[in-house]
Amino acid sequence: MPEGHVATAVTTINAPPQRVWEVITDPAAVKEFMFGTELATDWKVGNPITWQGEWNGKTYQDKGEIKDVRPGQKLVHTHFSALSGQEDKPENYHTLEWTLEELDGSTRLTLAQDNNPTEEAAAHSKAMWDKLVADVKAIAERG
Repeated sequence: MPEGHVATAVTTINAPPQRVWEVITDPAAVKEFMFGTELATDWKVGNPITWQGEWNGKTYQDKGEIKDVRPGQKLVHTHFSALSGQEDKPENYHTLEWTLEELDGSTRLTLAQDNNPTEEAAAHSKAMWDKLVADVKAIAERG
């Protein structure tokens, strides 16, 4: 992952990696665990990914690019949000890396986000990702 402080959230999910993969790549599930966002992508490396919705009364469309897709194992994409107030340029994008590890029928899900400018920003991101991976866990475990 590129530079900056990394925010990492980890959870163990009582479901196999394939089920967890289904949750993190299904637009209906993403809408549920990612703050009501509408996901659009074809999951092909090099192609765009977008999330759009409303946050605190403001409409937004975040964007990124698919970097790596290994079903049941790893998903890597970039992410930029205009809500950050930063200019849309490469150095203001984060890389999000979702790693799924099989553990005797369960899955360890790790979500890491790079390019946080400070420890405080990384801690803020970590808190958000901790909630998100907990929601992924709940969805995956309910079947």
